[in-house]
Amino acid sequence: MNDTLNYVFVPGAWHGGWAWHPVGHRIRAAGHTALALTLPGLAMGDDPTGLRLAHAVDHIVTEIERRDLHDVVLVGHSFAGIPITGAAPRLVSRLARIAFFSAFVPVRRQSMADAMGAELAEYLRATVAATSEGTISIDFEQFRTMLMPDQPEALQRLVFDQLLPQPGGYMLDALDVAGVATLGVPVTYALAEQDHGLAAPGEELAARAGAQPTLVPGGHEALLTHPDEVAKALL
Repeated sequence: MNDTLNYVFVPGAWHGGWAWHPVGHRIRAAGHTALALTLPGLAMGDDPTGLRLAHAVDHIVTEIERRDLHDVVLVGHSFAGIPITGAAPRLVSRLARIAFFSAFVPVRRQSMADAMGAELAEYLRATVAATSEGTISIDFEQFRTMLMPDQPEALQRLVFDQLLPQPGGYMLDALDVAGVATLGVPVTYALAEQDHGLAAPGEELAARAGAQPTLVPGGHEALLTHPDEVAKALL
């Protein structure tokens, strides 16, 4: 393995690659490369209509193969734990490590929506069905209280204004692949200490990945509020 690693960052729901830029700058300063992906439907001007989870998985695989990257550290935040889990079996020979940051680690054949409980899953399905583009949005109050509490409102609004509706298929579809712990690739799990935005306890999610959590300060958006500490945990 080369000393230089190629970090590929995948953002969570409603976010684009921009969310990883502060951490990516620090990874580059440490002598590695950093690529922050934006999943289909989550860039300004994208059409999210009809996008499924398979499109997100394929995008990750295609971007890594197109660039012929090796010694890859594949990093997912929040929802992105699902598509990186789907992509990893197709990229095993290129991976140096799989890294989750305050991310969901899926159970086989269970969607993100189903992991949130039957009532919320039904609400999400109804929301997707009711929108012409088949998306799921988050309002400011939900974002402020669940994902970015204890931060100044001006910062909360600045981040919130970057968000775009999440393609519904990303949340409603489930993977049917083996877990990352079975791939023979090192796995790490960094957990924000004050994260209230996960669908299950962070320790449980880390265990699903076969990892022990490394704690970093901050909440669910610590990649923006504590990039030094998050980058250190990922190095």
